[in-house]
Amino acid sequence: MKKYITYFLMAVALIGGATACNEDDLTKESSFDNMTPYRTAFDEWLLDNYVTPYNIDFKYKFEYKESDTDYNLAPAELSKSVAMAKLVKYLWIDAYVEVQGNNRDFICTYGPKMIHLIGSPAYDNGKITLGTAEGGLKVTLYNINALNPNSVDVEMMNRWYFSTMHHEFSHILHQTIEFPQDFYAVSSGKYIGNGWVNVSDEAALGMGFITAYGGSEVHEDFAELVANYVTHDAAWWQQQLKIADEGATFINQKMEIVRNYMNEVWNIDLDKLRDIVQRRSEQVKYIDLTELN
Repeated sequence: MKKYITYFLMAVALIGGATACNEDDLTKESSFDNMTPYRTAFDEWLLDNYVTPYNIDFKYKFEYKESDTDYNLAPAELSKSVAMAKLVKYLWIDAYVEVQGNNRDFICTYGPKMIHLIGSPAYDNGKITLGTAEGGLKVTLYNINALNPNSVDVEMMNRWYFSTMHHEFSHILHQTIEFPQDFYAVSSGKYIGNGWVNVSDEAALGMGFITAYGGSEVHEDFAELVANYVTHDAAWWQQQLKIADEGATFINQKMEIVRNYMNEVWNIDLDKLRDIVQRRSEQVKYIDLTELN
């Protein structure tokens, strides 16, 4: 009796298996979702201006997994995100493309793969984080909701966003190819770590740092020199050196190393880049930051 039951079960299994195979053969549709995802007009603009030409994912929608959970953060408003996307492209990406002779390869290769917007500032024990760079792949910008698309304040934009963009991109560059050891030696023994929060920028100038934050650590020193050099005009820079007095010697020594490094390693003339950034900063007031064009 058991033998007949066994044969019957085997027959059922074989029939079922044959049926399953026949159904698979008849089905030619993929089981995966291959539908084109829904995109808003802004998503399409980002695809055309960031993803396709530069392979940069511009994240403007709040994603918990991409956010720093150490902070209490708010999402960026859509209108402010549109304005920031246009500004970052015009004042940062296009500036580097122009200084490289309209060659997009540099940004394609070394630019961050993600730019992430956060609406609110990131506060931490009296300090405000303006931006972060993670492993040369991701740059996060905070306080996006403070931007006014209808009234461009270049000084405010540089302080909150574009000094940060140049600063963080400088980190990406030196993390890829480190700057010369000579730079380390100029201010060796003068870096003060977290103590920079208790130092004014004017006092930092006298110590040989372009900003107080630059005095925290050697890589921040490098990034602050690049960022402040290109986001301010020559008159501002000379004024800082005048305030620095004896500290100007150290700033000039480090800037000479920075200029040579940027030119020889990355084919970037910092003086030309500054001229481009300054010109574009003047022209940005004529750009409609509310329209996707």
